[in-house]
Amino acid sequence: MSIGPKSVPSGVRETYGGEIDAALDGVDPEAPLWVFGDQLGPAVHGLPQHADREVVLVESSAVLRRRRYHRQKLHLLLSGMRHLDDQLGDRSTHHRTTTYREALEKVGRPVVVHEPTSWAAKDFVDGLREEGLVAAVLPTTTFARPKTEFAAWAGEDRSFTMENFYRNQRKRFDVLMEGESPVGGKWNLDHDNREEPPKRETLGVKDPWWPTEDDIDDRVRRDLDALDLPTVGEDGPRRFAVTPDEARRALKRFVDHRLDPFGPYEDAVLAKDPTMAHSLLSVPLNLGVLHPFDAVHAAEEAYHDGTARLNSVEGFVRQILGWREYIWHLFWHFGRDYHRSNELDAKRPLPDFWTELDGDAVTAACLGHTMNELRDRGWVHHIPRLMILGNHALQRGYRPDQLTEWFTTSFVDGFAWVMPTNVVGMSQHADGGRLATKPYASGGAYLNRMTDHCGRCAFDPKVRVGEKACPFTAGYWDFVHRHQNLLRGNQRTARAVATMDRLKDLDALLEQEKGRTEF
Repeated sequence: MSIGPKSVPSGVRETYGGEIDAALDGVDPEAPLWVFGDQLGPAVHGLPQHADREVVLVESSAVLRRRRYHRQKLHLLLSGMRHLDDQLGDRSTHHRTTTYREALEKVGRPVVVHEPTSWAAKDFVDGLREEGLVAAVLPTTTFARPKTEFAAWAGEDRSFTMENFYRNQRKRFDVLMEGESPVGGKWNLDHDNREEPPKRETLGVKDPWWPTEDDIDDRVRRDLDALDLPTVGEDGPRRFAVTPDEARRALKRFVDHRLDPFGPYEDAVLAKDPTMAHSLLSVPLNLGVLHPFDAVHAAEEAYHDGTARLNSVEGFVRQILGWREYIWHLFWHFGRDYHRSNELDAKRPLPDFWTELDGDAVTAACLGHTMNELRDRGWVHHIPRLMILGNHALQRGYRPDQLTEWFTTSFVDGFAWVMPTNVVGMSQHADGGRLATKPYASGGAYLNRMTDHCGRCAFDPKVRVGEKACPFTAGYWDFVHRHQNLLRGNQRTARAVATMDRLKDLDALLEQEKGRTEF
């Protein structure tokens, strides 16, 4: 495994070289390279086409103030940019200005830039190009598959479901393959990765790699204090890699000590073990300091070396080469207005305990604990996101546009491209089924099976009505009743409607949930 400050991940040049060369045709080979805060790795500034370019880094105070971000998210972004500036030395110029435009005008000549990762930023860059401040816009190289390839693939007469895309990705990049067949004979080993949490407080695996803060982090913290930004969440130690070298260490720790046990308990939750065996690589991946090629190839190597079981490796590969890439491409494929989708007509605004990350205002153990984890860390793994936070929001009918913004700003790995399809499509089923075939709603029974929260909760997951009624169990049936016409026509959810029709306490449940203000 070879990744570091000066190494371009294997496969990037071959995959993107032609598009980059075409975009740079006729452009000054010494035109500065403007790098956004999520393009901090060698897959961008280390490309041979940029060998003679000055790297321009911009901290815009206007951008930092634009939304109410988690304090630790802002720390990670600024720390990553400033560490890159330090590593590049004389090659980089670091601007701290009010706006991006102000910094680019200081550069004094047109820059080249890789396409940014949001519709708003793309429109902004396109406008700068028309004005002459940007000389060329290059493809985004921090993902495995170019957008042009996905557009061609999705445009053919086929279903571009996640499973079809994932299999195509495996073939395209020859990952866990034996000729044209998947290693082990099966594409998807998800059925092996659904173990309930063990009857102990922690999974008992070696801790993740944790970074050691340095003088740069100290300055970032002081500067954020001085800026007095409208943040949410608590400040805390930096918990994620923000440089290629740190990403290499975090990846190695995961592959050597945590990948093997990752798979079976991938969907389980332990209150006192927030990281379980998860990789904690989403931040370095989304900052661009770890490339998906490096993560996937390291995991594949562990399987072939016999140090990690196949179902764990396949599950991790599916997360990175499958789901993450799928979400990236669907963000662009579904278009700029997708985040406004609201097919379930969910109209309730987010309550204060959501916007303030105040888990102490919540009685339900799972929901309160998850909110406080988010407040303190800016991160929880995918099951608390989907089956606790997302499940609660779906049942209660919170506005999907507000929820998308909340996930984007409150999570340290949340970016504009990450959350719309994850929230609107997967979590809230607000797109009418364009992404997921059914709503991901569940009652307390699922949470009781897959988490250890229920045993210490004031509510009972088996109770629907009364003081002990679990808000997830009661909320599930309220949701099914509210959307029964939609659910009745879906073969995956029709049984839930039939069960609801047999509930003798349904009227009392609906009356109870109509007036519920505490959870």
